[in-house]
Amino acid sequence: MNVADLKIKNLVEYRNEIYNITEIFQNNEKDYFVKIENDIHSFSVPAKAIKPIDITEEWLEKFGFSRTYSSEQRIRYERPETFIKYDIDLSSRKIVEGLKIYGNSIKCKYIHEFQNIFSCLFGKEPAVINYRLLHTES
Repeated sequence: MNVADLKIKNLVEYRNEIYNITEIFQNNEKDYFVKIENDIHSFSVPAKAIKPIDITEEWLEKFGFSRTYSSEQRIRYERPETFIKYDIDLSSRKIVEGLKIYGNSIKCKYIHEFQNIFSCLFGKEPAVINYRLLHTES
């Protein structure tokens, strides 16, 4: 992962478990490390060892989205803020998939990207409902 895309409180995956980033730092050799923690573990690892978490329907619901539309071509999720939507394109072309803010498409494939966008828009982290899944399905 590119360390420039990360910030404190981002959710990431490490060894099939979900962690919060609590610190980002460089060692004397200028390599980047992140301190990560969950309910069980807390330790530092090289930033390149962590993985992004794909946005899935389950994660959208954990971030307060609700399914509002479903067809053979698309599934739409919306948040209480009426201007934030996420479309899942069921076609192989994936033309309409992604985050929509005020009707504008924004490339957002991973959880940390959504967290960063939300934080920029509202000045706070999005509330996560029961993210304490310690294992991912990858």
